[in-house]
Amino acid sequence: AVFYPDPKYNLPVLGIDLLAFNRKKYLTIVDFQPLHEDEKDHAMKFENRLKPIKDKYNSLKGRMSSKFYDETKFFSQEMLFARFEDEQVVSRDLFPAFQSYVQTHLDMIRETTAEPENAAYILGRQKAYDTYSAERDPATGLFAAMFGNDWAQDFVHDFLFSMSERKEGATFPAMPPMGGPPQPTAAVGGAHVPKQQQKQQQGAAFARKR
Repeated sequence: AVFYPDPKYNLPVLGIDLLAFNRKKYLTIVDFQPLHEDEKDHAMKFENRLKPIKDKYNSLKGRMSSKFYDETKFFSQEMLFARFEDEQVVSRDLFPAFQSYVQTHLDMIRETTAEPENAAYILGRQKAYDTYSAERDPATGLFAAMFGNDWAQDFVHDFLFSMSERKEGATFPAMPPMGGPPQPTAAVGGAHVPKQQQKQQQGAAFARKR
């Protein structure tokens, strides 16, 4: 899920990915995703509010692969990131941390003064975020593998990231398997995908609505 503040508010978007693969492997990202390279260019600073929350949960202090994303663009230093297999992490760490991040984002919106005169510029930054995410999000490769590139293009640009700029002929990166040795491949939707990855795709539970 991605929660976009009204463009009258110069605040980061709240990005949330919560994925479960057959309840055996989990992947999560929760972040205040900045619209500007410098935090101070937002209406208020926010990383100082997130750090005490993140510091409580060592299990959520992972780093994502640079293969797909540049952590200096549209990601904060206080992003929650984790890959894990212990389901207890969900209730013990992830859910309370998630609740705290959501509440903090709501609090910031309530405390921020609207600036209608800057709305067009902030909307442009939100569109830039959508375009970057549509091009880089590895999960979109799941859709291309399962349903074909044309369907995936429509789904990603018209639904998941509806403000993104579509580039003709673009293809999506495949989402890597959640660890383990290389697996035999089989055709899915015209593309060859490891069998283990097919199972992960079929079992993935996406908490997404963009």
